[in-house]
Amino acid sequence: MNIRSLVAASSIGFIFLLVVGIAAEAAEIKVLSGSGMRAVMEDVKPKFERASEHQLAISFGNMGAIVKRVRGGEIADVVIIPRRGIDSFVKDGKAIAGNVTVIARSVISLAVRKGAPKPDISSPETLKSTLLAAKSITYSDPATGSASGVHFAKILDRLGIADEMKSKTVFLPKPGPVGVLVANGEAEIAVAQLPILIPIAGIDIVGPLPRDLQLLDVFAAAIMTATRDATASKALVDFLSMPEAAAVIKAKGLEPATP
Repeated sequence: MNIRSLVAASSIGFIFLLVVGIAAEAAEIKVLSGSGMRAVMEDVKPKFERASEHQLAISFGNMGAIVKRVRGGEIADVVIIPRRGIDSFVKDGKAIAGNVTVIARSVISLAVRKGAPKPDISSPETLKSTLLAAKSITYSDPATGSASGVHFAKILDRLGIADEMKSKTVFLPKPGPVGVLVANGEAEIAVAQLPILIPIAGIDIVGPLPRDLQLLDVFAAAIMTATRDATASKALVDFLSMPEAAAVIKAKGLEPATP
């Protein structure tokens, strides 16, 4: 290797260390992550830990549950949930706007059992017909605070079929990936954020909900004011904005985003 190449390689290595924020001592970073980012964070975790020597302790849940936990006094270093949940933390002083970074965007999609005919959901009218024709559907129970569940319940109201769908709706007994109910035959149709549906074996993705009915969930990462290690927390958030993490985000069904 010539001198110029050596200097370039050294510079890249130095910049990388600055970006991931390797500290003198490795830290454990406590992360509360929304379910829509679960596949991403499980993939990113070992990559970040190798690059930074920090360790991630990640707990997953829907937005409503995580907001409730934080407001109830649970301490976290970084929280990754839809932006409106993060904004509530900023309002409460639990996070600072300058320490919030947009990470990804996700859409709500519909899935059927693997091999089943894929219905037309290209417009609000065809989606309505599809839902009325279905023997059973599942989506996240709005009572749990799920962002997609709350939104889809509003869609049913908007389409004027909320009452008709009540007897057809099957909810999981506790928050989880609703696609499993379609995979095992307990429901005919599942509606959820795309990254929650993609990992489920035994289902086929039909596509996103019509644009007029869509909820574009913007996931943001907030370094919380109560963080035990601001430097290590920033290293994680910075890593989530790097190309390696962006590739994972895209592969898991989300759109990489920048602030």
